[in-house]
Amino acid sequence: MGYKSDIEIAREAVKQPIQEIGAKIGIDSADLLPYGHDKAKVSQSFINSVQDRENGKLILVTAINPTPAGEGKTTTTVGLGDGLNRIGKKAMICIREASLGPNFGMKGGAAGGGYAQVVPMEEMNLHFTGDFHAITSAHSLLSAMIDNHIYWGNELDIDVRRVVWRRVVDMNDRALRQITTSLGGVANGFPRETGFDITVASEVMAILCLSKNLKDLQQRLGSMIVAYRRDRSPVYARDIKADGAMTVLLKDAMQPNLVQTLENNPAFVHGGPFANIAHGCNSVIATQTALKLADYVVTEAGFGADLGAEKFMNIKCRKAGLAPSVVVVVATVRAMKMNGGVAKADLGAENVDAVNKGCGNLGRHIENIKGFGVPVIVAINHFVTDTDAEVQAVKDYVAGQGAEAILSRHWELGSEGSAPLAEKVVEVIAKGEANFKVLYPDDMPLADKIQAVCKSIYRADEAIMDKKILDQLKLWEEQGYGNLPVCMAKTQYSFTTDPTERGAPTGFTIPVREVRLSAGAGFIVAVCGEIMTMPGLPRVPAAETIRMSDDGVVEGLF
Repeated sequence: MGYKSDIEIAREAVKQPIQEIGAKIGIDSADLLPYGHDKAKVSQSFINSVQDRENGKLILVTAINPTPAGEGKTTTTVGLGDGLNRIGKKAMICIREASLGPNFGMKGGAAGGGYAQVVPMEEMNLHFTGDFHAITSAHSLLSAMIDNHIYWGNELDIDVRRVVWRRVVDMNDRALRQITTSLGGVANGFPRETGFDITVASEVMAILCLSKNLKDLQQRLGSMIVAYRRDRSPVYARDIKADGAMTVLLKDAMQPNLVQTLENNPAFVHGGPFANIAHGCNSVIATQTALKLADYVVTEAGFGADLGAEKFMNIKCRKAGLAPSVVVVVATVRAMKMNGGVAKADLGAENVDAVNKGCGNLGRHIENIKGFGVPVIVAINHFVTDTDAEVQAVKDYVAGQGAEAILSRHWELGSEGSAPLAEKVVEVIAKGEANFKVLYPDDMPLADKIQAVCKSIYRADEAIMDKKILDQLKLWEEQGYGNLPVCMAKTQYSFTTDPTERGAPTGFTIPVREVRLSAGAGFIVAVCGEIMTMPGLPRVPAAETIRMSDDGVVEGLF
């Protein structure tokens, strides 16, 4: 049986006007700012008007560590949202926007797949409503104003060697990781070394996703540290007087984007910090607004639960006062087999032993989530090559972990295939067993917070930090930043810092290479092992096969 590609399915979708989608969740057309016929931003005045309503139930979708076999976290998020609506519940989904870099690199799009997608798929994976361009522009404005300040006399006495604000572009471009600016003589300023990160790694992105409103946004932007003086005292974005203009550039980007699933159910798609170098969750403003409009809100956190879910709990929920009622951990039989040592080329053949061997990775994620006091359901994202025996092996393993695994066939069947998962989610939430707690208290020393994540979540023996890093953390504590959570920047492919180390390893250490203060976003970034804040393109980038067809449609995005 031949299956249609994601983009073919998306193109055949019968979309409803976005005003009709808004009406389903009580948003009047006057409160929607349409971008064409099928996407719109929700006005800030409407968002303000619903804040006194009771919250719906929050459902987090996370996953095992990603493998080349694919897990389908966004697909499951969309499928579960559709499934909840199918069984008569008022549900919304909240996901992140896609970054152009990975779309043209190796990842493809980020709008789900099969019959569990958010549309319009092409626009979502391209420029969408311009949010990422606005973030890039706001970030670039600050970069320009810092260099301009130094050029016109450097009144703030910035040490040119200690400008920590880099530049960003929303593309994978390894050539820009380390650059020298202001060459060409006196007229062009003072030469210095800097570099580019990808837009989704910008602190502006993290701030946009954690801010409650425009006032909070400006205050956070102003609090970003951009450089240091010779006496090591910090220089803030507000000292450069950039925070007001940056807020103006971001005023529309702050408003959540409303789109729809293939089954015409409402979805907010807003924000998109990477999960390995940032906190990997969609915006607080979108999630909080959705909770006021729907009885059930399904959201996702990037990569495996060791990164996305940990940061969702310890950063997003802590900062926004959110608490999930249940966590769905996505796993596939194929990924279990890969974790069990099967090569990608051999995944089609039945191998129950490899499934059993590979379940250790899933088991550790289940245990970790339970440590946050939230019940866990495993969603087995069904692939057509899965055999009954392999699926049963995962179910039996999960039952042994004190949880339940549900086979979900949303990719193939849409909400009909995800209805059993939706029923189980509603059943677990109704029991009211969630008693959410964060991993560490605010007042724990920063170094101990890093150790807590490394030992409790990754199961490392310890995090290795040299004196320079420990002294830096101490200094930040003295400056009043000791109560911030930590954001671990680490490979997504393993619990360790070695991307090839699959399964559930023990007996390893986590080397912390450097620490960065994101004073505006409100967290400390601990960079572990080799992690790139500017990815490169693969040998054969996806961009080589993306083109316009003769009849004027986009091809190759998936």
